[in-house]
Amino acid sequence: MLVGAYYYPEHWPREQWERDIGNIAKMGFDFTHFGEFAWAFMEPEEGKYDFGWLDEAVEIASKNGLKVIMCTPTPTPPAWMAEKYPEILLTNTDGRIIRHGTRQHISWSSTKYREFTEKIVTKLAERYGQDERIWGWQIDNEPSHYGLKEDYGDAAQVRFRQWLKDKYQTIERLNDVWGTKFWSEVYSNFDQVRIPNEKELVLFVNPHAMLDFKRFTASECASFVSLQYNILRKSILKEQWITTNFMAIYDAVDPKLNDDLDFITWTKYPVEGFNQGIGEQGFRRGLPYDVGFGNDFFRPLKGKTAAMELQISQVCWGEYNPRMYPGARRLLLYHVFAGGNSFVCSYRFRQPTFNYEQNIIGMVGTDGVTPSDGGEEYMAFIKEMKTLQDNRPKATKKPESYFKRKSAVIWSFDNIWATDYQKHTTQWSYRNHHAGYYNILKSFGCPVDIIRDCDDFSAYSVLVAPAQELINTELIDKFSKYVKNGGHLVLTCRSGAKDQNGHYWEAKRAEPIWELIGAEIEFFDNLPGNCWANVRFGKQDFKWNVWADVLSPHKDTAVLATYVDQFYQGKAAVVSHKYGKGSVTYIGVETSGNGLERAVLKHIYNQAKIPIEDYPNGVIVDWRDGFWVAMNYSSEPFEVAIPKSAEILIGQKTLKAADVVVWSE
Repeated sequence: MLVGAYYYPEHWPREQWERDIGNIAKMGFDFTHFGEFAWAFMEPEEGKYDFGWLDEAVEIASKNGLKVIMCTPTPTPPAWMAEKYPEILLTNTDGRIIRHGTRQHISWSSTKYREFTEKIVTKLAERYGQDERIWGWQIDNEPSHYGLKEDYGDAAQVRFRQWLKDKYQTIERLNDVWGTKFWSEVYSNFDQVRIPNEKELVLFVNPHAMLDFKRFTASECASFVSLQYNILRKSILKEQWITTNFMAIYDAVDPKLNDDLDFITWTKYPVEGFNQGIGEQGFRRGLPYDVGFGNDFFRPLKGKTAAMELQISQVCWGEYNPRMYPGARRLLLYHVFAGGNSFVCSYRFRQPTFNYEQNIIGMVGTDGVTPSDGGEEYMAFIKEMKTLQDNRPKATKKPESYFKRKSAVIWSFDNIWATDYQKHTTQWSYRNHHAGYYNILKSFGCPVDIIRDCDDFSAYSVLVAPAQELINTELIDKFSKYVKNGGHLVLTCRSGAKDQNGHYWEAKRAEPIWELIGAEIEFFDNLPGNCWANVRFGKQDFKWNVWADVLSPHKDTAVLATYVDQFYQGKAAVVSHKYGKGSVTYIGVETSGNGLERAVLKHIYNQAKIPIEDYPNGVIVDWRDGFWVAMNYSSEPFEVAIPKSAEILIGQKTLKAADVVVWSE
């Protein structure tokens, strides 16, 4: 796996470039990364371009044996553009135009901004598209609007209406899908439709309009990225690849829509002061779900992925910004490696001495030369990569038991948008619900793909579809076919209640999935945050208060767990039945710490005779290209069961906090 570092020649005096880029090479890095925030330097005045400085930087990198990723600068338009053409700017929910002075403050829907984008990307493609020193291209940077998420400006209004016309064809069809009979919302024509905005309304946004606006926003982002891809691909060498880096676990845009890219990369900062991690010092290491999600969500999109932006050390935007635990960067790097990534790049080589991100630690400190603790760990990792390369097995036979338990978890943006808007309980979180199941599968030592419901299910022994509230008959048939052919399907609470437009079925609750799950769903319940109830699996009780579907099993359906209390004491909470060659299990409750979910999933794998491991929370073991990699995110030591015949290449079998061990068999 190749390793690189971001460098910004425009931030530093010209006389320091030789030293800095030379030091990137001396530290062992394979590549560097230029240009994504440099539009003001590329086009200092409208129509006047300057690439001379960038030519020099590319030449210095080449002289030092570094590959170059060239980026389009579209997250950061110059001040002259925003001043002369304010229609390029984003508008927030209050109707306020977001002004120049940061990044990603532009409207993807602006025709004028797309014109300027076409011009600058064309100029870059003409200058560097046939340059063999350019390894690949990154479009934009973390395409999103960050905390604002959506654009409420005039250009977005126009394009949203056109998007709706294209989708629905007639206003009658839109009225039907949006349920506008309610509160007399009925529209006579598309020009009456406005972007759903709670700041403009006395009460709540129409949930069907909101769902469509979320879909439209994701589509606008994808269209903006594809615009640049098409320009580049016409002019550049076929050997030069094109990607962009989406942020892992971000629900405003949908990377799946950019299937035109050669592959898709991701960004993640696991230690950013927003979670406690695992154990007393876990907040200094982050959660394994963060990097794991990046690996397993982005890799299945195109069959390969890379981490374009990974944390080096302290950041500056968290609720608090702690020092990272010794070894934590190396831990993250090995997790990226174990997840099958082609390369990893980190932000950034030099710690900036100015502006908002001046407290983000780089590979070297503010003097420009002294390696930080993060830089030291990166150098150690690069040396270890060379060790693995030198010891790469000549034949890499896939371990049979490991791949026998290959599993998938479905990720659905529609269901995020739908359930997180109509939560029914403030405690509901699709992401947390999804993470619980993903973490359980990783604790079983499963190779996991995070997939979409439109993907092929046949490669997976177990398929988990969390909170699949929005569903259609085609997907139900697809689930049925998967199970009949021998797959083991797990559906969880909230599933099957609505169609893809967010309408409840004109039937009993979730009735279209009753045959599939072998049970009826009578009703659901939520409890106050300070109130707990119990559910029993076997002889063990588990606490819950977020969500409970109360089930009535069919004749041949086994009841695995029941509610211990409340007025529905004794009713089924978890059911399972055989279906064709496989099985379907419905887990109707979310428990504290996911203890019941873990016990039920273990039962499913055991019943299916699928071998699994039993790793403690925070220990991850993956296999890649003939290497086993074990990592410890927890605070407790763990001894890895490594066969006596295996060769340990990196580390030792007793893992301390943030430790890694790599072996081959």
